[in-house]
Amino acid sequence: MVSFEYGCDGPRAVVVGIDGSETGWRALHYAVGQARRQGGRVVAVYADRLPSVAFATAVPLAAAAVTDPQEDTLLQELRAGVEELGPQYGVEVAFEVVAGDPVLALTRVAGRERADAVVVGASVQAGHKLFGSVAVRVVRSGRWPVTVVP
Repeated sequence: MVSFEYGCDGPRAVVVGIDGSETGWRALHYAVGQARRQGGRVVAVYADRLPSVAFATAVPLAAAAVTDPQEDTLLQELRAGVEELGPQYGVEVAFEVVAGDPVLALTRVAGRERADAVVVGASVQAGHKLFGSVAVRVVRSGRWPVTVVP
């Protein structure tokens, strides 16, 4: 039996973080193009951060269960965008919503999928210069090549 080896023949699975931002959409398009050229598939991951209210209440599950209508609309838009791009470019795609921190969500899915690459959009938030962007934190995990799309 042949054992799995990361990055031996080009990416078979590319995990991409999407969040609805312009750089997130560009990252998705880049990942789909990379997968198309190299015969791989794309797993698009949206990290659903737990509401900060959940940490301040005695009933975190009840607070986290409240659905924000804007969030629901964003998820529908993201899912539709991912599902439209796959067939358009002949690439197998999947869309996942993972609760929690974006870095943990991406690394968890990348590990499970045995991804060869992770793609993220460049951060435009000023606070990331101080605390580190998602891209920098995924790079520090040290397990996958990370492409940051501007």
